[in-house]
Amino acid sequence: MVSITQHTKMLVNAGLAVSAGLALRVLFVLKFPVTDSGDAPFYMELAWNWLKNGVYGFPVNGHLTPVDMRVPGYPAFLAAVFAFAGNSPRAVMLAQVVLDLATCFLIALIAGRLAPEISRRRVMLAGLWLAALCPFTANYTAVVLTETLTIFLTALAILVLLETDFGKKIDLSRRVNFGKGLLNPWLLAGIVVGFGTLVRPETPLVLLAAGLVLATEWWRPVNWAKLFRTGLLLAAGTILPLIPWAARNWNTLHDLQFLAPRYSELPGEYTPLGFNDWTNTWLWHFRDVYLTQWKLNEEEISLDDLPASAFDSAEERARVSDLLDQYNEELTVGPALDQQFRELARERTQRHPLRTHLRVPFLRSLTLWFTPRIELLPYSGHLWPVGVEWEDDRPDFLLTLSLIFANVGYLGLALAGAWMARRQPGTALLIAFLIVRTAFFTTFVETPEPRYVLECFPAVIALAARVFAGRN
Repeated sequence: MVSITQHTKMLVNAGLAVSAGLALRVLFVLKFPVTDSGDAPFYMELAWNWLKNGVYGFPVNGHLTPVDMRVPGYPAFLAAVFAFAGNSPRAVMLAQVVLDLATCFLIALIAGRLAPEISRRRVMLAGLWLAALCPFTANYTAVVLTETLTIFLTALAILVLLETDFGKKIDLSRRVNFGKGLLNPWLLAGIVVGFGTLVRPETPLVLLAAGLVLATEWWRPVNWAKLFRTGLLLAAGTILPLIPWAARNWNTLHDLQFLAPRYSELPGEYTPLGFNDWTNTWLWHFRDVYLTQWKLNEEEISLDDLPASAFDSAEERARVSDLLDQYNEELTVGPALDQQFRELARERTQRHPLRTHLRVPFLRSLTLWFTPRIELLPYSGHLWPVGVEWEDDRPDFLLTLSLIFANVGYLGLALAGAWMARRQPGTALLIAFLIVRTAFFTTFVETPEPRYVLECFPAVIALAARVFAGRN
């Protein structure tokens, strides 16, 4: 009778968590829907053209043209929704609500794998509640962007990886089994990551994290064969879902492209890499992305909008002013002008290599993890000066402050949970994933957008839930 009562209480508790999560997400969908931000219109156009015209592309010079500018996973998801509900962004958002609630259960299962048996149910419920009430992942269900689907596939990949040696004490004598076909957990993890790669190309970072953890465990030559076999299974699984996309690109575009162009450029389109090199020597505030990178080739860039850290001297400021004047005349960074930005970046890096390679990436990591995450909400996110912001717009101030506290709360719980579960199998994988993804987006991506670490939240929330296991 006691066990039945406990089971009933757990089901009721889980039902309440799901209901609260559903209400939160529907609130975002009804009150804060976003269909015109970033790539959202482009994704919807790709999906609609694919569904209605059989062409994965968009109009170029008046002609519907096949492209490979985006991997097809998210447009395929949109097309599936559109096939049943028509070209309805609201239907997409509601589908993402359901998908994100499914992610909450995956996170709960991940959290349970990090807990001792005696407290596993309690930790799973805590993980479910924390995931259901997370405002940051919930917010993106109301946005026609890839985040919700990618978070789901990332959580699923982590959960499958925990069915391998990661979920138990790694046994150096255990052989890696090639059997079980597609049900082999190593191969299956790779397949899930492969589908995730068709949504966002950086999804294999979770496998890079897994590889680093395995390499530290299997570093002795006697284990190299096992490490090789494991890597082969993961790689084979990842490549399998990409083959049809690569075949399409070869057949249609005569280009062997397994992912998408790094900068989503059309054939023959120039990418100003020198300008990117220059901003990489100073840009770390998210607000500066709006003022530089996202204006490039579309709007004028004002010298007065740049922070003092963009210049090392008055002479350099004058030099940048001249370069921006050249850009503002035609709103284009061509090869000649781009080369001047590249030279400026080289000189700045030569003078202060640690600034470019360490300080700026570190500051970008703070931006990724500690911003209030209001970029898609109709709020300013401003807190300073406190007195002025409090008087000017109190609801804006309070919401921003609440989201900051919520963000710090989740991260603080995750840090405590990571310490408590430091000897638990699986914890190293989650921590490695957080580090690898953060390092990638602070070093190799020019725009420090806070949404880039949302895919880390399954790991963050699972670790945070571990705190509720107590000292067991």
